[in-house]
Amino acid sequence: MKSSASIPVQPAGGIPRYRHREGPAFLSAGFRPFFLLAAVWAAVAVPLWLALLGNHVVLPLRPAPVTWHAHELIFGFASAAVAGFLLTAIPNWTGRMPLQNGPLVALAGLWAAGRLAMLVSGILGPGPTAAIDLAFPAVFLAVIAREIVAGRNFHNLPMLAALALLLGGNLLVHLEALDFADTAATGNRLGIATLVMLISLVGGRIIPSFTANWLARERRDVKPPSTFGRFDGAVLAITGATLVAWVIDPDLAVIPGASLAAGIAAFVRLARWRGLATRREPLLWVLHLGYAWVGVGFVLLADVVPGLPATAALHALTGGAIGTMTLAVMTRASLGHTGRPLSADSVTTTIYLLVTLAAALRVVAPLWGDLYTWLGILTVSGAAWSGAFGLFAVSYFPVLTRPRRSAAR
Repeated sequence: MKSSASIPVQPAGGIPRYRHREGPAFLSAGFRPFFLLAAVWAAVAVPLWLALLGNHVVLPLRPAPVTWHAHELIFGFASAAVAGFLLTAIPNWTGRMPLQNGPLVALAGLWAAGRLAMLVSGILGPGPTAAIDLAFPAVFLAVIAREIVAGRNFHNLPMLAALALLLGGNLLVHLEALDFADTAATGNRLGIATLVMLISLVGGRIIPSFTANWLARERRDVKPPSTFGRFDGAVLAITGATLVAWVIDPDLAVIPGASLAAGIAAFVRLARWRGLATRREPLLWVLHLGYAWVGVGFVLLADVVPGLPATAALHALTGGAIGTMTLAVMTRASLGHTGRPLSADSVTTTIYLLVTLAAALRVVAPLWGDLYTWLGILTVSGAAWSGAFGLFAVSYFPVLTRPRRSAAR
């Protein structure tokens, strides 16, 4: 199928419009290949991890399996989703031509090479593995920096800082494999913290905005969400400070108090966005649910729930917040940028329910001390996770590979 590559042309009124260059629809925008790659890898990596955990398969991994598991879901799956989001959002911010066709294929190829290198890192060796895996985040950072600077879109420079932190976290994981330092756990925490901060920052802009638009159209009787203000800035400051302390040392004495404060602040912030009023539209309530997991993760990090270890907080932030918000953004952006109605059908709703089930089960799994029960819960949780992302890959494949509906018509 053919579609357009977008070359911005400035019309009267100052709003960019686009003339079109022929090319495959699948390669016309970054969200198309990267959302599909992110979903496929998320669906595959978790069963691989469970098979490793149960000693059902042996892979030639250089890092410990648990380190590989964390690395691939942070710097593999989540980084692909971030790439899809930014490669689509930045052309809208700058009015510049998006990355597409050959350059987009090359960038996606670097990401895929990193996944393969990590799978056979025990054969490649730590040096070549690091070089191959770090190529994608390094090149991607350069691409985004070029676009932001060329488009003079300097108020989005924090995105460059986030990408630099993701690159740094990935590097720390590889430094341990290279026997330079014991930094893999710190690198993975840095990656998680960066993604949670992105959710807090970007989610705090888009969730109330999308909710306000929907309420104005569907529920005029409901007071609109609070807009970004000083309170939101304070919440972000508390969130950021807590994450910095956690990355430095999760055993610091200030972590429980700071985490509890950050969790309560996140829930208060969420309540100001009128999420309960959106329960008729899954495409909206899932955004609120994704941010709610941030609050849950911080509260669990404060160690106030008996019987739940620190891994419960970790999976609330990863499987809950990152997993849910990723699917929320991928489904909404895929529909909106391909000219489809912004409404969730039964399949999309099922995707949201599956990822919620996966996260909830993974968080409570430690409550079962019996090994077989624990492994059984992990298996069901993993199946729900893979089902959510596999269903996205299958059901959204036509959406991501065909031209915009307006263009087709």
